[in-house]
Amino acid sequence: MKSFIFFGLIVATLFLSCNDSENQNEIILTNSSGNINNVSVIIENEKWEGQIGEALRKNLAAAVDGLPQEEPLFSLNQMPPEAFSGFVRKNRLFVKIESDKPANFKVFNDPFAHPQTGILIAGNNPQEIVDQINKHSDSIIDILKTTEVKEKQRRIHKSLKNDEKLKKQFGVSLKFPSAYRYAIEDENFFWIRKDIPSGNMEIMVYQVPISSIENDSSVVSNIIRMRDSIGETHIPGPLKDSYMITEEAYAPYLFDSEIDKKFAYETKGTWEVKNAFMAGPFINYAVRDSANNRYLILEGFTFSPSTAKRDNMFELEAILKSAKIE
Repeated sequence: MKSFIFFGLIVATLFLSCNDSENQNEIILTNSSGNINNVSVIIENEKWEGQIGEALRKNLAAAVDGLPQEEPLFSLNQMPPEAFSGFVRKNRLFVKIESDKPANFKVFNDPFAHPQTGILIAGNNPQEIVDQINKHSDSIIDILKTTEVKEKQRRIHKSLKNDEKLKKQFGVSLKFPSAYRYAIEDENFFWIRKDIPSGNMEIMVYQVPISSIENDSSVVSNIIRMRDSIGETHIPGPLKDSYMITEEAYAPYLFDSEIDKKFAYETKGTWEVKNAFMAGPFINYAVRDSANNRYLILEGFTFSPSTAKRDNMFELEAILKSAKIE
């Protein structure tokens, strides 16, 4: 038993000194912990207050695209290296900064717990470390976000709503919690809802011909036109002649994405209710299903006035990314 513990200490030491350990998988790992989208940042206090901390905050705590109020990509919890021990090492996401070492960037899977992603960034001086942060910022964000999407989906799988109706109507499996309910089940449109203390979380599923999005007009304009048409038909507002539309003042963000290994347009922005004072964020995936000559539309949106919405939208994103198209 003593030799086993000693071996574990060696592995941990090798990790912290930025070396690989081929035998660390032999260690029995306990479950990781931590709230979704919370990152522990292991760095000396004075460096956190300086240019290194500024670079970390600029990249990892940047505003989430498409939200009506500014909210950070990740909530950052800084701690000095001597505090990173015991139970704290079980945090699911952490970034460790090492000074006075050759410039380096490494990603470690499950170094102290499972599932866990650790990122080590090193440099001989603050500027080298800042350069490493800026150089790899996109990769860092993608890696951390992928870990969190998988973790959110794992939690969702504990209590799933039956999705046979979606499979039958649209040929798509979607894993969402049992707390959601089917609000509309039309031949060409499904509306799925969950009540939350401050409002609602919503999912829409429908399909359009490929030509509805891919024609001579811009993709963004076509997606806006499609959303507004669906909103007018299916999502009424509280007043007469009011219905959901894409916010008119600002164009949504458009990204190339992928759902179930199929190309998808990912659109993030704000919806509003025409002729009424209601608004909130949305995320829309238009998934190209060439075999069926269609775009399958998966959208999530939230109405939760005067509250933070990042985590609600992240749940919807994780649900939509679970889609499997038959």
